[in-house]
Amino acid sequence: MLLTGTYLAWNCVVLVLLYSTSSSFASPTEHVLEKSEVAPRSFSMNLQDVYEALFSFFRPVTCKHKDQATLIPCHVGESLNKTECLQSNCCPSKGSHEPLCYMPFADNTTLTFRVLLIVAGGLLLLGCLPLCCCAGLQR
Repeated sequence: MLLTGTYLAWNCVVLVLLYSTSSSFASPTEHVLEKSEVAPRSFSMNLQDVYEALFSFFRPVTCKHKDQATLIPCHVGESLNKTECLQSNCCPSKGSHEPLCYMPFADNTTLTFRVLLIVAGGLLLLGCLPLCCCAGLQR
């Protein structure tokens, strides 16, 4: 009975973690291989790519801003369209009184949610570890 509830809770935690990390998949601004293009045979990931992925996971940003927020313009060029603005990791403006491209804001809500999920997953794992060890030792 207890193992069934633990299994269900573990599945829920894994699903929520997978849902919260969906931002690490290809965004609409990134280049996605077409059918006519060939993917590289060897997938190599250097240490800098790992650090960038880890840094972006724990430093989420958003383009949504409140009316009182000060917009800091991106210094990537004067006349950028929306696509060029997004490719340079900036946010395109929606109104005429805003800069063409502005720096994204730190998303503390997403960061809090991700940290809470990791802590909850770790606590759940540490809570289940003694039960699994006891069940394994009894056999």
